[in-house]
Amino acid sequence: MFDFTIKENALLDHVILVTGAGDGIGRQAALSYAQQGATVILLGKTVTKLESIYDEIINEGYPQPAIIPLDLKGATAQHYIDMTDTIKQQFQRLDGVLHNASILTVLSPFEQIEEDSFDDIMQVNVKAPFLMTQALLPLMKTTKNSSIIFTSSGVGKKGRAFWGGYAMSKFATVGMMETLADELQGSNVRVNCINPGATATKMRVSAFPVEDQKMLKVPKDIMPVYMYLMAEDSIGINGKSFDAQQK
Repeated sequence: MFDFTIKENALLDHVILVTGAGDGIGRQAALSYAQQGATVILLGKTVTKLESIYDEIINEGYPQPAIIPLDLKGATAQHYIDMTDTIKQQFQRLDGVLHNASILTVLSPFEQIEEDSFDDIMQVNVKAPFLMTQALLPLMKTTKNSSIIFTSSGVGKKGRAFWGGYAMSKFATVGMMETLADELQGSNVRVNCINPGATATKMRVSAFPVEDQKMLKVPKDIMPVYMYLMAEDSIGINGKSFDAQQK
């Protein structure tokens, strides 16, 4: 798993949606999928960041991606329905979704978690992938084999002091994945989770500001599991939670 090597052009003709594609792990996943022949749909809230990864993919000679600027914090069910209609009209298919976008907000004692902060975390980390997946599923069911990847966390396995809202959102994410995977068992859609582990990203800096980022894995280092679960090698793997890094 950790040394999985994807076959060259294994994702050729695949259409893959990546949320949070402007930064960190999402950016690297989009680039890695495009490198293997996928047409990547880049979703994020900051257009300049999406345009940057778009240009990089084009400059490398990979398939032309698409951009969907969308702030998950304010998105409604209708936004995702309209987005699905656009994907269907433009590409006629969707082979994969990486639900990568998440927010952390402020780490604080449980008693001090502000309602607005809690609502924002649940909106972006739980409700957004829930509504988006609901809208996308009918299209994904028409594809021969498709993959949905949710993003979990170590604090979504065992709660940690001061990580209240974020930890609860990741427990909910795992529960959502397992519920959906059980419903789709035996179908053409497989559903799994990835826990990225300690990775050098902006979110990691906000959580551990004095940590030496040079000691951490960078997003490119953890891509093998992301590639495995999106490639046909993982057909039949369903309802599993994977760690992207060895302990």
